[in-house]
Amino acid sequence: MTPLVLVHGFLGGAAQWAGQVGRLGRDTVTLDLPGFGARADEAPLDRIEAYADWVIAEITRLGVDRYDLLGHSMGGMIVQEVARRDRARVGRLVLYATGAQGLLPGRFETIAESKRRAEEDGAGPTARRIAATWFRDREAAPAYPACAAIAEQAGLPAIHAGLDAMEAWSGGDLLSEIAADTLILWGDRDRTYQWPQIKRLWTGIPRTRLAVVPDAAHAVHLEKPELFDALLRDFLGPG
Repeated sequence: MTPLVLVHGFLGGAAQWAGQVGRLGRDTVTLDLPGFGARADEAPLDRIEAYADWVIAEITRLGVDRYDLLGHSMGGMIVQEVARRDRARVGRLVLYATGAQGLLPGRFETIAESKRRAEEDGAGPTARRIAATWFRDREAAPAYPACAAIAEQAGLPAIHAGLDAMEAWSGGDLLSEIAADTLILWGDRDRTYQWPQIKRLWTGIPRTRLAVVPDAAHAVHLEKPELFDALLRDFLGPG
Protein backbone atom coordinates (compact mmCIF):
# COMPACT_ATOMS: atom_id res chain seq x y z
CA MET A 1 0.00 0.00 0.00
CA THR A 2 1.26 3.45 -0.90
CA PRO A 3 1.82 5.48 2.29
CA LEU A 4 0.63 9.05 2.68
CA VAL A 5 3.28 11.52 3.84
CA LEU A 6 1.80 14.52 5.70
CA VAL A 7 3.78 17.75 5.94
CA HIS A 8 2.55 20.38 8.40
CA GLY A 9 2.71 24.12 7.95
CA PHE A 10 4.05 27.15 9.79
CA LEU A 11 3.78 26.64 13.59
CA GLY A 12 2.45 23.12 13.04
CA GLY A 13 3.73 19.69 13.92
CA ALA A 14 3.19 16.00 13.31
CA ALA A 15 0.91 15.77 16.35
CA GLN A 16 -1.76 17.80 14.57
CA TRP A 17 -2.50 14.79 12.34
CA ALA A 18 -3.32 12.46 15.27
CA GLY A 19 -6.98 12.35 14.23
CA GLN A 20 -6.15 11.25 10.67
CA VAL A 21 -3.68 8.49 11.59
CA GLY A 22 -5.59 5.23 11.47
CA ARG A 23 -8.71 6.73 9.91
CA LEU A 24 -7.63 7.05 6.29
CA GLY A 25 -7.34 3.35 5.55
CA ARG A 26 -3.65 3.52 4.67
CA ASP A 27 -0.23 3.89 6.23
CA THR A 28 0.73 7.43 7.13
CA VAL A 29 4.07 9.14 7.69
CA THR A 30 3.86 12.34 9.74
CA LEU A 31 6.91 14.59 9.80
CA ASP A 32 8.03 17.33 12.19
CA LEU A 33 9.98 19.94 10.25
CA PRO A 34 13.22 21.25 11.81
CA GLY A 35 12.40 23.95 14.33
CA PHE A 36 8.80 22.85 14.84
CA GLY A 37 6.87 20.28 16.87
CA ALA A 38 9.02 17.46 18.23
CA ARG A 39 12.03 18.92 16.35
CA ALA A 40 11.71 22.34 17.97
CA ASP A 41 15.22 22.00 19.39
CA GLU A 42 16.72 21.65 15.89
CA ALA A 43 17.90 24.60 13.82
CA PRO A 44 15.11 25.79 11.51
CA LEU A 45 15.57 26.30 7.79
CA ASP A 46 14.84 29.61 6.13
CA ARG A 47 14.06 28.51 2.56
CA ILE A 48 11.14 26.48 1.22
CA GLU A 49 13.54 24.68 -1.12
CA ALA A 50 15.71 23.65 1.83
CA TYR A 51 12.68 22.22 3.64
CA ALA A 52 11.79 20.28 0.47
CA ASP A 53 15.27 18.78 0.30
CA TRP A 54 15.00 17.88 3.99
CA VAL A 55 11.63 16.14 3.43
CA ILE A 56 13.00 14.11 0.52
CA ALA A 57 16.05 13.09 2.56
CA GLU A 58 13.89 12.11 5.54
CA ILE A 59 11.52 10.04 3.41
CA THR A 60 14.53 8.29 1.89
CA ARG A 61 16.02 7.69 5.35
CA LEU A 62 12.76 6.08 6.45
CA GLY A 63 12.98 3.65 3.55
CA VAL A 64 9.86 4.90 1.77
CA ASP A 65 9.86 4.12 -1.94
CA ARG A 66 6.75 5.47 -3.66
CA TYR A 67 4.41 7.72 -1.68
CA ASP A 68 1.40 10.04 -1.84
CA LEU A 69 1.98 13.49 -0.40
CA LEU A 70 -0.05 16.10 1.48
CA GLY A 71 1.12 19.57 2.48
CA HIS A 72 -0.78 22.04 4.65
CA SER A 73 -0.21 25.81 4.42
CA MET A 74 3.59 26.39 4.37
CA GLY A 75 3.82 22.62 4.02
CA GLY A 76 1.86 22.96 0.78
CA MET A 77 4.60 25.18 -0.59
CA ILE A 78 7.17 22.61 0.50
CA VAL A 79 5.40 19.69 -1.16
CA GLN A 80 5.06 21.61 -4.42
CA GLU A 81 8.85 21.65 -4.49
CA VAL A 82 9.01 17.98 -3.43
CA ALA A 83 6.58 16.97 -6.19
CA ARG A 84 8.81 18.60 -8.79
CA ARG A 85 12.11 17.34 -7.37
CA ASP A 86 11.03 13.78 -6.54
CA ARG A 87 8.39 13.23 -9.19
CA ALA A 88 9.41 9.64 -9.88
CA ARG A 89 8.36 8.63 -6.34
CA VAL A 90 5.36 10.92 -5.76
CA GLY A 91 2.00 9.36 -6.60
CA ARG A 92 -0.91 11.65 -5.72
CA LEU A 93 -0.58 15.13 -4.28
CA VAL A 94 -2.87 17.06 -1.90
CA LEU A 95 -2.37 20.82 -1.62
CA TYR A 96 -4.34 21.79 1.46
CA ALA A 97 -5.05 25.40 2.46
CA THR A 98 -2.00 26.66 0.59
CA GLY A 99 -0.96 28.69 -2.42
CA ALA A 100 1.69 29.39 -5.02
CA GLN A 101 2.78 32.77 -3.67
CA GLY A 102 4.68 32.87 -0.39
CA LEU A 103 3.99 36.55 0.30
CA LEU A 104 0.40 35.49 1.11
CA PRO A 105 -1.62 38.32 -0.45
CA GLY A 106 -4.83 38.90 1.48
CA ARG A 107 -3.56 37.20 4.65
CA PHE A 108 -5.06 38.36 7.96
CA GLU A 109 -1.85 40.38 8.42
CA THR A 110 1.27 40.87 6.33
CA ILE A 111 4.36 38.77 6.95
CA ALA A 112 6.20 41.94 7.94
CA GLU A 113 3.57 42.62 10.59
CA SER A 114 3.88 39.06 11.92
CA LYS A 115 7.64 39.51 12.23
CA ARG A 116 7.23 42.81 14.05
CA ARG A 117 4.66 41.46 16.46
CA ALA A 118 6.74 38.36 17.14
CA GLU A 119 9.61 40.58 18.26
CA GLU A 120 7.33 42.67 20.44
CA ASP A 121 5.16 39.91 21.94
CA GLY A 122 7.52 36.92 22.03
CA ALA A 123 7.20 33.41 20.62
CA GLY A 124 4.47 31.98 22.85
CA PRO A 125 1.90 34.78 22.51
CA THR A 126 2.63 34.98 18.78
CA ALA A 127 2.04 31.25 18.34
CA ARG A 128 -1.25 31.36 20.24
CA ARG A 129 -2.47 34.45 18.40
CA ILE A 130 -1.70 33.07 14.95
CA ALA A 131 -3.11 29.63 15.77
CA ALA A 132 -6.43 31.25 16.69
CA THR A 133 -6.78 32.63 13.15
CA TRP A 134 -6.81 29.08 11.78
CA PHE A 135 -10.28 28.41 13.18
CA ARG A 136 -13.63 29.88 12.24
CA ASP A 137 -14.41 30.46 15.94
CA ARG A 138 -10.84 31.40 16.88
CA GLU A 139 -9.99 30.64 20.55
CA ALA A 140 -13.48 29.25 21.14
CA ALA A 141 -12.92 26.37 18.69
CA PRO A 142 -12.76 23.01 20.52
CA ALA A 143 -9.51 22.04 18.75
CA TYR A 144 -7.77 25.36 19.40
CA PRO A 145 -6.03 24.54 22.75
CA ALA A 146 -4.27 21.44 21.41
CA CYS A 147 -3.33 23.20 18.18
CA ALA A 148 -1.99 26.22 20.07
CA ALA A 149 0.08 23.92 22.30
CA ILE A 150 1.77 22.48 19.21
CA ALA A 151 2.38 25.97 17.84
CA GLU A 152 3.95 27.09 21.12
CA GLN A 153 6.73 24.53 20.75
CA ALA A 154 8.35 26.74 18.10
CA GLY A 155 10.79 29.38 19.31
CA LEU A 156 11.41 32.85 17.92
CA PRO A 157 14.16 31.66 15.51
CA ALA A 158 11.75 29.16 13.93
CA ILE A 159 9.03 31.80 13.66
CA HIS A 160 11.37 34.17 11.84
CA ALA A 161 12.83 31.40 9.67
CA GLY A 162 9.41 30.16 8.60
CA LEU A 163 8.20 33.65 7.76
CA ASP A 164 11.43 34.34 5.85
CA ALA A 165 11.05 31.08 3.93
CA MET A 166 7.53 31.91 2.82
CA GLU A 167 8.33 35.52 2.00
CA ALA A 168 11.19 34.54 -0.32
CA TRP A 169 9.32 31.78 -2.19
CA SER A 170 7.14 31.87 -5.28
CA GLY A 171 6.02 28.80 -7.21
CA GLY A 172 3.45 30.25 -9.56
CA ASP A 173 5.61 30.05 -12.68
CA LEU A 174 6.43 26.38 -11.97
CA LEU A 175 2.93 24.96 -11.46
CA SER A 176 2.83 23.41 -14.92
CA GLU A 177 5.81 21.24 -13.92
CA ILE A 178 3.79 19.38 -11.27
CA ALA A 179 2.96 16.06 -12.91
CA ALA A 180 1.03 14.36 -10.09
CA ASP A 181 -2.74 14.08 -9.93
CA THR A 182 -3.52 16.84 -7.43
CA LEU A 183 -6.37 17.65 -5.06
CA ILE A 184 -6.72 21.30 -4.03
CA LEU A 185 -8.52 21.38 -0.66
CA TRP A 186 -9.61 24.67 0.95
CA GLY A 187 -12.00 26.01 3.58
CA ASP A 188 -13.98 29.01 2.36
CA ARG A 189 -13.40 30.93 5.64
CA ASP A 190 -9.60 30.65 5.42
CA ARG A 191 -7.99 33.86 6.70
CA THR A 192 -4.51 33.00 5.41
CA TYR A 193 -5.05 31.94 1.79
CA GLN A 194 -7.66 33.77 -0.27
CA TRP A 195 -9.53 32.39 -3.29
CA PRO A 196 -7.14 33.83 -5.94
CA GLN A 197 -4.33 31.68 -4.49
CA ILE A 198 -6.53 28.58 -4.66
CA LYS A 199 -7.73 29.34 -8.17
CA ARG A 200 -4.15 29.76 -9.35
CA LEU A 201 -3.26 26.28 -8.11
CA TRP A 202 -6.43 24.78 -9.57
CA THR A 203 -5.92 26.27 -13.02
CA GLY A 204 -2.11 26.17 -13.14
CA ILE A 205 -1.44 22.52 -12.30
CA PRO A 206 -2.24 20.23 -15.24
CA ARG A 207 -4.29 17.54 -13.45
CA THR A 208 -6.33 18.90 -10.54
CA ARG A 209 -9.53 18.45 -8.59
CA LEU A 210 -10.93 21.12 -6.30
CA ALA A 211 -12.71 20.61 -2.97
CA VAL A 212 -14.05 23.71 -1.19
CA VAL A 213 -15.30 23.01 2.33
CA PRO A 214 -17.99 25.47 3.43
CA ASP A 215 -17.90 27.29 6.76
CA ALA A 216 -14.39 26.08 7.65
CA ALA A 217 -11.21 28.09 8.02
CA HIS A 218 -7.53 27.15 7.78
CA ALA A 219 -7.73 23.94 9.86
CA VAL A 220 -10.40 21.95 8.04
CA HIS A 221 -8.92 18.67 9.31
CA LEU A 222 -9.68 19.80 12.88
CA GLU A 223 -12.94 21.69 12.28
CA LYS A 224 -14.62 19.17 9.97
CA PRO A 225 -12.51 16.02 10.31
CA GLU A 226 -15.07 13.54 8.97
CA LEU A 227 -15.56 15.51 5.76
CA PHE A 228 -11.82 16.12 5.43
CA ASP A 229 -11.04 12.42 5.80
CA ALA A 230 -13.79 11.44 3.34
CA LEU A 231 -12.42 13.83 0.72
CA LEU A 232 -8.94 12.36 1.15
CA ARG A 233 -10.15 8.77 0.94
CA ASP A 234 -12.16 9.55 -2.19
CA PHE A 235 -9.18 11.18 -3.90
CA LEU A 236 -6.42 8.84 -2.79
CA GLY A 237 -8.34 5.63 -3.32
CA PRO A 238 -7.49 2.32 -1.67
CA GLY A 239 -3.73 2.77 -2.01
